[in-house]
Amino acid sequence: MRNFSFKTSLGRRTFLKSTALAGAGLAMPAIVSRGVLASSGEINIMMWSDYLPESFVKGFTDKTGIKINFTGIGSNDEIINKLRATSGQGFDIVTPTVNRNPLWAELNLLQPFDMKRVPLDKVNPAMALGEAHWNFGGKGTHWLPHIWGTEGVAWRTDAFKPAGEFPSYYDVWDEANAGKTMGRAHSMMLGLGLGLERRGEMAPGSMWAAYKDEVKMKEVWTKLTETAIAKKKNIKLLWNDADTQKNGLLNEGVIVGQTWDGPPIALKTAGEPVMYRAPVEGAMAWVDGLAMPIGAKNIDQIYAFIEAAYDAKLAGEAIKSHGYNSPVLGADKFGGEIYAKNFADAYPGEALAKLNPWPAEMPWYATARTEFVNKFMSA
Repeated sequence: MRNFSFKTSLGRRTFLKSTALAGAGLAMPAIVSRGVLASSGEINIMMWSDYLPESFVKGFTDKTGIKINFTGIGSNDEIINKLRATSGQGFDIVTPTVNRNPLWAELNLLQPFDMKRVPLDKVNPAMALGEAHWNFGGKGTHWLPHIWGTEGVAWRTDAFKPAGEFPSYYDVWDEANAGKTMGRAHSMMLGLGLGLERRGEMAPGSMWAAYKDEVKMKEVWTKLTETAIAKKKNIKLLWNDADTQKNGLLNEGVIVGQTWDGPPIALKTAGEPVMYRAPVEGAMAWVDGLAMPIGAKNIDQIYAFIEAAYDAKLAGEAIKSHGYNSPVLGADKFGGEIYAKNFADAYPGEALAKLNPWPAEMPWYATARTEFVNKFMSA
């Protein structure tokens, strides 16, 4: 899912400041425009499978009368492939991750937002990266922030215990946990590389340097793929969406896995013996957004949805359910004590200062990585 380029847009100190702003309750009271109240009809949304909990859908429909037609996805590639297949038709809103902008810039499948209709002042300015990174051809902002989170390590508290306060990406590949781990192929291979760096088995900074140079990328990923193939027998489950992650921890015998934050935190909130935490190497951070395909039809409904998404109360109620985080100022106030406890458990100590913002992926990087991942998958 999901990758975010804090490195190319804001540093870790800025991110820490931004999360503090988000927690300071600075949002203005939510005001629903007469146009939204009078709206009706339908909206076709293609979004990550667990991003629209019942509380948000009901709140949005009650407020606007608009019916949501939802198509759930589990990867950025799914969004791109579906829109390519329809030449940008059939959906009103899609949800790409911010660091995929180099690829989307070449696709010509999106149209810019009318920013006069977007209450951007309601979101954390550090995450309002559309103008800087998604202004394709100078035509305007093609991306708005929606949900942010991280990829780290989840485990069964009744079956696994980290070596210290923090788990490691390497725990997923370790012989000690063989046959009881899971991850998503491309990102768990990145996690393996970060774990190998920490163990002194790869040069420090190798994985991030690979994003900047094609020759370096192939050098690093060739070694990485060889190691991953040798350890593939240790991996029990490869996941591709939120439900697969939950099922792995609940029903498939997985005791530790590299996961998004939302699914295990949702399980933890439901009382399951599950913990999610940023690993010692640093969690990988991302921001998923809202984008409007060129074939979008329900324009008024789109802006009604954006207004609802930026409503602090609705956003706060949503984070209670899906376990991710909101860029909406003041949303955390409505997340409640459980959300606050889960956030503290996920990012204790210096964890937020050690976040690894996911770098922007150039098309050449994505293509080469796919080749290495396919080699691992078919081994």
